[in-house]
Amino acid sequence: MTDKNQNEMAEQELYIFPTSFAQQRLWFLDQFEPGSPFYNIPTAVRIKGTLDIAALQDTIDEIVYRHESLRTTFDKENNEPVQVIHPDMECPLEIIDLRSLEKEEREAEGQRLALNEARTPFDLQKGPLFRSRLIRLQDDEAIMLVTMHHIISDGWSIGVFMREVALIYDAFTRDQDVPLPELPIQYADFSKWQRDWLQGEVLEKQLNYWKETLGPVTPVLELPTDKPRPAIQSSRGANFHHRIPRELYEQIIALSRREGVTPFMSLLAVFNILLYRYSGQEDICVGTPIANRTQSETEGLIGFFVNTLVLRTDLSGNPTFSELLQRTRKRTLESYAHQDVPFEMLVEVLQPERSMSHSPLFQVMFILQNATGGAMGADNTAAVSSIQMEQIEVDAGTATFDITVSLADQTRGLLASVEYCTDLFEQETIERFIRQYENLLAAVAAHPQSRISDLSVLSEQERHLILKEWNRSAVHYNWQRCMHHLVEEQVRRQPAAVAVAIDGAHITYEQLNRRANQLARHLRSLGVGAEVPVGISLEKSPDLMVAVLAVLKAGGGYVPMDPDYPPERLAYMIEDSATPVLITHGSLVERLPQSAAKFICLDREQETLEQYEADNPDVPLNPQNMAYMIYTSGTTGQAKGTVISHQSWVNSYYAWEEAYELKTRCRSHLQMANFSFDVFAGDTIRALCSGGKL
Repeated sequence: MTDKNQNEMAEQELYIFPTSFAQQRLWFLDQFEPGSPFYNIPTAVRIKGTLDIAALQDTIDEIVYRHESLRTTFDKENNEPVQVIHPDMECPLEIIDLRSLEKEEREAEGQRLALNEARTPFDLQKGPLFRSRLIRLQDDEAIMLVTMHHIISDGWSIGVFMREVALIYDAFTRDQDVPLPELPIQYADFSKWQRDWLQGEVLEKQLNYWKETLGPVTPVLELPTDKPRPAIQSSRGANFHHRIPRELYEQIIALSRREGVTPFMSLLAVFNILLYRYSGQEDICVGTPIANRTQSETEGLIGFFVNTLVLRTDLSGNPTFSELLQRTRKRTLESYAHQDVPFEMLVEVLQPERSMSHSPLFQVMFILQNATGGAMGADNTAAVSSIQMEQIEVDAGTATFDITVSLADQTRGLLASVEYCTDLFEQETIERFIRQYENLLAAVAAHPQSRISDLSVLSEQERHLILKEWNRSAVHYNWQRCMHHLVEEQVRRQPAAVAVAIDGAHITYEQLNRRANQLARHLRSLGVGAEVPVGISLEKSPDLMVAVLAVLKAGGGYVPMDPDYPPERLAYMIEDSATPVLITHGSLVERLPQSAAKFICLDREQETLEQYEADNPDVPLNPQNMAYMIYTSGTTGQAKGTVISHQSWVNSYYAWEEAYELKTRCRSHLQMANFSFDVFAGDTIRALCSGGKL
């Protein structure tokens, strides 16, 4: 604290108190990023009726006088923050008159002013940390903007403020005294009590619970996002609102009574199911605020009391919803019993692995607003003498967490307000997210004994869209043709075009087809036909493609056998596939295991093969017949052979042709995959059936 500040305080008879733990955390954050509106709490109230502006200013003055928090600024003493309570502080009600504008202009300008007000920062040292503005729209309509810094206020406090505005304004317009008793304590009393009480054995007992519950590592919730997560989390955000029908909420209330839980516990359990279904994670941490006004004397105070609890839920074992409810009830009640440890202290003690890309301990917050300490009715309205007040939403364009879902219990149902980080999510995603939350609520209300994986997040319309509309993928094509038939079509169309090229050598479509036909006829003489597997163990060369095409033309299915495989694996594949013939080169024979299969060495039997006719063999074949058999890696056990039919293979080709226009836009295909890898089959059919060069 500077000498100048000390002199000013002495002259004004200021009172200095330690900050609460929560205030201390916000003060440090403000030192780190001064001038940020991130912790502003904006409120807007639409006022209809004949407004006495002088009485409203007197009302605000009276409330500022009643609550020391509204006369508090913050300074440093011995490098620690302190509350500085002023004996009085001017907080004038600024009047902005828009009555001369057209209706559309008035509303637009009012929205702009509200947004600017919400984003205007406070100076914690100079103060005041409370502002009020009145935007006059018509003679009988206005909007009052009230903004407080979170370091002196919270959501409950806004309710207290609005309640006192209603009561005191009504009294002042009737020339009556303030109809409220003097406050028994002030916020500074609470902050001093908190520091005196929350230490030693009391603190250790509560901290031990949280260490056991959240330590040593809390899971980071990995929701699928529309955009890559920035390296540094920003506060850019937006809000989306959705109303959940009253009838559905009443069903949830009735279910809660039957299960012996509170509506909050049921709503939270359903929210955790939604997060589980989105993320696939069974260990989920969600933040939730708690009023932290356990003493009756604090209920009527304006101040920063709210604390954040981290509720960790175990969804493992695919429990029924009823079972999950009991897990949620147990964890929630335990957390309530240990609610006094400030979240800021919890982070400091647990020291979770910090990342600038997301908040510590939890990334999603869930709130049920059914007790705000205010006088507003179920729909945020209140009638006061000659005026009616209605609290309206203010979108400050900020987001504290990835997603914050706030449910407000209103006459027409639950109003779901979703604050989301616009660096991560599009509005369309958030709309779908909260609609699917409603779908889950309906599902658990109807089937509370269902297992959580069986509960539908989709509405009937979404189900129809996915299963019917988006699944209309039928395409008319000649499905009776086999892979080699498509290659033969390219031979007729462009016989001299290069089909296969490697290391400077190449063969044309006509050459490939002729050699494959001759080998196919030889294979037929050895008994190869439909559903007969034929092993191929060759290195990459034109002969490899000749062998593949020949096996297909003979009616069989080729089985890739990499000559570099261990002899034990090759022996297993030959035996398991029951291949009667194996095509290879003479130089590779010594690397192949002894077996009952007949070897055909293409390099040694060329003269024999050339004696066969070179025209296309006419082999009866069904598209459902085997085209090739490919073996799995066997890393999780014994390798298994998977059979791919001609129809499946050709169907894939037509899909690739439609997507990539292979015949006109892609003429050369680079083949890098191992022969035993299924990518090889895709490369082969894309190139040779479209007339390209492989």
